[in-house]
Amino acid sequence: MSTLFTKIIKGEIPSYKVAENSQFLAFLDIRPNAKGHTLCIPKKEVDKVWDLDAEVYQELMRFSRCVAIALEEIVPCKRVGMAVVGLEVPHVHVHLIPLNKMSDMDFSNNVEMSEEEFKELAAKIASRVDL
Repeated sequence: MSTLFTKIIKGEIPSYKVAENSQFLAFLDIRPNAKGHTLCIPKKEVDKVWDLDAEVYQELMRFSRCVAIALEEIVPCKRVGMAVVGLEVPHVHVHLIPLNKMSDMDFSNNVEMSEEEFKELAAKIASRVDL
């Protein structure tokens, strides 16, 4: 059975994409800890980050770095934090979260954004991602 993220990759569920290549996809989290909270995922469905082969893991980190640099240019923040938790969806995903304070990494906090805000922010970040 496909994960939620595989359905996003296939276009069965809409998303606010910010970057994509043949192996990876980045899109805004719909329950963001902070404005700009982005998920970077491999297109191949793998449950745990440590189950990725070393080359794919390194490429995922490179892809995530490119997205994080764009995020930092677009979203006012002190830095972009990264977390790999993996309990919510059984598909490897890297959380990139614009941080101004430590509590921005608290996954029980969510900010509200309108659909228009999501679309506008995704487009701005996408315009800066240099893969």
